[in-house]
Amino acid sequence: MLPRILAGLVGLVLASTGVTWIIDPTAAALSLGMPLLDGIGRSTQIGDMSSFFVGGTILCFVGAIRQQGHWLQATALLLTLTAIFRTLAWAVHGAEFTTTFIVAEVVMATILLFSAMQMNKAPAAEGPAE
Repeated sequence: MLPRILAGLVGLVLASTGVTWIIDPTAAALSLGMPLLDGIGRSTQIGDMSSFFVGGTILCFVGAIRQQGHWLQATALLLTLTAIFRTLAWAVHGAEFTTTFIVAEVVMATILLFSAMQMNKAPAAEGPAE
C-alpha cells in the first residue's frame, strides 16, 4: 500500500504543476524561474512543459492504480534526466545551478524507484516457489 501512496503523492506534485501550465501558464513559468515566451516559443513552452508534467502524472497514477512498477520507472527516468540536464546546463552553458529543483527531481525519482521496486517484487513473493 505504501508504494501506491508514494507514487500517487509524486503524481499529485506533478499534476499541480501540469494543471498550472494549462490554466495559468504565466504563473507556471514564473514558478520555474522563466518568463512566458511569445509566439511559437509560447506554444512550444506550454506544449512541452504541460506534456512533461501531465505525462508524468499519468504514468505515476497508472503505476499506482495497476501496481506496475515499470510505469513509475519511466517517470523516474524523465525526472532523473531532467536533473542531469539541469546540471549540464550549469556546467556547460552558464545556467544558474538550481539546487532546489535538482534535489526535488532526485528525491521524486528515488521515491518512484523505491515504489517500483516494491511493486515489482510483490508478485514474485506471491507466486509459486521455483
